[in-house]
Amino acid sequence: MSRYLALVPAAGSGSRFGGPSPKQYLQLNNRPLMWHTLQVLSQVAAISRVVVVISPGDEWFDDFEWDLPKLSVLRVGGASRAESVRNGLQAMEASEQDWVLVHDAARCCLSVAAVERLIATLADDPVGGLLALPVPDTVKRADGEGRISATVSRQGLWLAQTPQMFRAGLLAEALAAAAVADITDEASAVEQYGHKPRLVEGDAQNFKVTYPRDLALARAILAARKE
Repeated sequence: MSRYLALVPAAGSGSRFGGPSPKQYLQLNNRPLMWHTLQVLSQVAAISRVVVVISPGDEWFDDFEWDLPKLSVLRVGGASRAESVRNGLQAMEASEQDWVLVHDAARCCLSVAAVERLIATLADDPVGGLLALPVPDTVKRADGEGRISATVSRQGLWLAQTPQMFRAGLLAEALAAAAVADITDEASAVEQYGHKPRLVEGDAQNFKVTYPRDLALARAILAARKE
């Protein structure tokens, strides 16, 4: 029987954030930011294991209490997201038919409902897919001087989110076949491998904490959920 496994690549340095440690370890409501991410995945009944992939030289993970029963850590992170996912897939020893949900460590406002919707929608899908949002705003293309060169139709455009859910065998093959430099997410690897992942509508709250100002919004969302 196929299992549902969550894989969270967290070997990045968070250089755009500019903090004293990688952003996944910054404090958010008295916990590391990544704890909130892992806690949501651990709450999803269908997910049997939550694996976080960190760098072999990670100096921060062991400084915190994670207290999440489904959680295991693999110190096999690579120089890029694609490498970390590929290494994690190999080390976690998933069967080819297991579903793997790859999720960004910094998307800490993910909801259990969104993950359950993704799983229910894709359970019988031949390819897999991802959470995403239809583009709501007018899209502009800039020229080299920061001026508008064109207005782009948003018809059919979506903003990719995570989790992105694929069979372990297919995802491993797609990542092995792709040039790592060309892979921005798991779906792009699967696309290059000749498949069409399914888009499942996500949630605007499932944003990626990228800059220091994003922490205030994440705090507000998490606080509102407690209320």
